Amino acid sequence: MSKILRGLQPDVVAQFAVTMIQWQKQYGRHELPWQNTRDPYRVWLSEIMLQQTQVSTVLDYFPRFLREFPDVKALAEASQDEVLGLWSGLGYYSRARNMHQCAQDVMRRFGGSFPEEPIDLQSLPGIGRSTAAAIAAFCFGKRAAILDGNVKRVLTRVLGYSADLSIAASERVLWDLADQLLPTDDLASAMPSYTQALMDLGSSACLPRNADCLICPVNKLCAAAQEGDPLRFPVKTRKLKRSSEAIWLLCLTNSHGEVWLEKRPPKGVWASLYCFPIFGTAEALALALPEGLACHHDASFVHVLTHKDLHLHPVRAVWNGEEQPQTGIQGSWMSRQQWHILGLPAPIRKLLDGV
Repeated sequence: MSKILRGLQPDVVAQFAVTMIQWQKQYGRHELPWQNTRDPYRVWLSEIMLQQTQVSTVLDYFPRFLREFPDVKALAEASQDEVLGLWSGLGYYSRARNMHQCAQDVMRRFGGSFPEEPIDLQSLPGIGRSTAAAIAAFCFGKRAAILDGNVKRVLTRVLGYSADLSIAASERVLWDLADQLLPTDDLASAMPSYTQALMDLGSSACLPRNADCLICPVNKLCAAAQEGDPLRFPVKTRKLKRSSEAIWLLCLTNSHGEVWLEKRPPKGVWASLYCFPIFGTAEALALALPEGLACHHDASFVHVLTHKDLHLHPVRAVWNGEEQPQTGIQGSWMSRQQWHILGLPAPIRKLLDGV
């Protein structure tokens, strides 16, 4: 507990936000396309895209989304396939599904305008406490703390907070500390700058495997820097349990260059995306093949998800008949022009590019 009390010394509480805001104005990022705006739609869109995704990747997708869906109404009126198709390649597709549902809820529940209060924002699909706080702070100057992975690292180091963040109670304490460090004056101006400062520091000087304390604006306030061991924060002992799954893919093409694709169920691996028919065993795939159809087993490979390794076994076959293949599986023939704009898992798109 002494670590926590040290972090809440009056000089830290008084100086931290002020110092961060001054640093951000001079050295922080100001050129990103979702900055310098109070438009909740753009801020929300960027926040969802930036979850688990690097800024460099989002810089490519963000303008394309705005061109196709310039406002929340356009996004709400789009089909899920259109949204997933444009999202294709960003990964973590539940974000896109939640984003589409969120846009529809904003139209239905809030008349097309994002609510200002964090608690109302949190009631929308895909918006957690930190994302709600970011939207409220950037767009409405609300005094709300963000606490994503980067910010947890910055704050635990500054405060010397060594409690195990894999324990929910420890994280709740950190939320409380984050609230206490928020600016108290001129919130309309201070909150956007302060929130951006935390993000910028966590993505520049205060990195997971490197802490460049010499250029950190709050190094004199930072308990971890004073102790000389910033890399031991944050503390999170519980490891994610990884699993694995073997999947056989029926890569069926026809003489017209079309491929047979099915839409996955709304839950499970690659939910709501388009995919080659998948099977749990090679025997199950063989039973689904039309009688007499020759097939070729490509080299298997591993596709790594956050909590699971997928061992993929592509099986290629060519259907020369004019009628639909009697495979006993759902799906339809699709041309390159058709599948190119669909929501496709990354390894499936890679296999299709080789057709």
